[in-house]
Amino acid sequence: MKHKLPSLLLTLLLTAIGFSQIGIALAQGPDFEQIKKNYYDSHPGKGSHGKYWEPIPIQKYWNPKDFYTPPKTVQGEFDRDSCIGCHQSTTPGAYHAWKSSSHSDLNAIRNLPDSNVKAYKKQKLADVEANLVKQGVLESGQQLTQVGCIDCHGGVGKDKINHSENLVMPDRAACGTCHVGEFAEAESEKEQEWPQKQWGKGHPSHAVDWDANVENTIWAAMSQREVAQGCDMCHYQQNKCDGCHTRHTFSAAEARQPEACATCHNGADHNEFENFMTSKHGTQYQTLGKANWNFEVPLKDAITKGGYTAPTCQLCHFEYKGEFSHNLVRKVRWAFNPTPAIADNLSHPWFEERKQAWVESCSTCHSASFAKAYLDAADKGTIQGLEVEQEAKKVVEKLYKDGLLTGQKTNRPAPPAPEKDAAGGFFQLFWAKGNNPSHVERVYANMWEHDVIKHYKGIFHANPGGFTYTEGWSELLSDYAEIMDEDTRLREAAAAKTTASEKGTAAAASSNGSNSSNNVLMSAILLIVLGLGVAYIVLKPTRTEEDEAVEEKTSETDKDSV
Repeated sequence: MKHKLPSLLLTLLLTAIGFSQIGIALAQGPDFEQIKKNYYDSHPGKGSHGKYWEPIPIQKYWNPKDFYTPPKTVQGEFDRDSCIGCHQSTTPGAYHAWKSSSHSDLNAIRNLPDSNVKAYKKQKLADVEANLVKQGVLESGQQLTQVGCIDCHGGVGKDKINHSENLVMPDRAACGTCHVGEFAEAESEKEQEWPQKQWGKGHPSHAVDWDANVENTIWAAMSQREVAQGCDMCHYQQNKCDGCHTRHTFSAAEARQPEACATCHNGADHNEFENFMTSKHGTQYQTLGKANWNFEVPLKDAITKGGYTAPTCQLCHFEYKGEFSHNLVRKVRWAFNPTPAIADNLSHPWFEERKQAWVESCSTCHSASFAKAYLDAADKGTIQGLEVEQEAKKVVEKLYKDGLLTGQKTNRPAPPAPEKDAAGGFFQLFWAKGNNPSHVERVYANMWEHDVIKHYKGIFHANPGGFTYTEGWSELLSDYAEIMDEDTRLREAAAAKTTASEKGTAAAASSNGSNSSNNVLMSAILLIVLGLGVAYIVLKPTRTEEDEAVEEKTSETDKDSV
């Protein structure tokens, strides 16, 4: 016991020291240099299909890390004031956007009264300065007065840059230099792991959306690079922050409004914005919110201080168990699109915990009973839509397996590498040649990539018309009916062709049989005639001397008569 006591005390002491170190680390906040290193180390660049495509000039703005190079049109070194003075006249729109932003005058933030709804930014500014001191950019006690052109496009705290050599296009890490907490939160989306590997680690999320882009085989295969870069214009959030915080204002108030999400979250396979705006939540936002809600208020205070009477995209998706952050996937369950691998595992604790987190979120305005009842209905409705799509999938894949698709054996070019051919594949939404895709495949591609996703997102965004008639269930059944009709048509055509072929074969066989009989008959007749001739020759009586004498006498008598 005497020996055990010192060991126990030592263990407790080391444990206490360990916990204190963790506490210190947490108090110090995230390590910017480590986050930045992880960010660049994990960035896919051109991706594993990079040899199949080359960037066009506009793409340097979507992925500056890999593609941006400074223009050579402006030569020389310029200081902070020169940058601002020049761009006031050369790009006045950018200048005035910046001038109206918080970046242009940080002292204005320091001077805000505590009663101002933006007063929380004073602490934000103090955190930014502390991060910069930690990085050695600022001296201890030194304050920022302004974030100007040179800080973002050259480096925070720089006095001068060589415009043609050192100019940069800011990426996530550049913004994260000051906004370390937000950078860390956004990057933490990459840590999400699905329990049955329904998606890869971190997917789907803003933190890996460029990765999802460049690892898409048809995107890499497309020769129409100007069209393909349309995907980049949304799938660049992994690279930059201005998809939500538009340059050069970088307004938090703008980023808190649903329209900030609309550029990307609209359309065929992710029409969340349309679903939200035509839901009752969106109706309240449009009729009451735009005029009366205060979007300068942080999301955590949106209802109590901002006057919100309904949720926005941001209020729901940035929140998890009462905490708001730039990690938007902590409650993700169905993710981008429904799949059987998700539907079959909804009872798993991973999914159940997240569902309960949604119940808690909805309970801000609704009863927990109402929230659970609606989410249960949404799950089941999504599964019902998925079942229709999966039945159609089997039909299309069987047509492909049986070789019955239109032109499959005569006019089906293979898609460009690195894409691989498949029935109703994703590539068939973006590439077509000859009978690839065939009509039924294109209908199915629309069904799984558009209809079932719209159906699911309409349900979960509480847009009844969206998921029942306009976009979802009705469209699912319309495409289902077309696929079943096409299946019947193709199979009946194949059966008719087989029957016609069989009849032709039988007729040919019959004709060949008739000709054979005729040939046998003619041969028999010839043989008979030949036989009779031979018999006649063989059996003809022999002429005797007596016969010859009689004939001679008869002949002489005939002469005498004459």
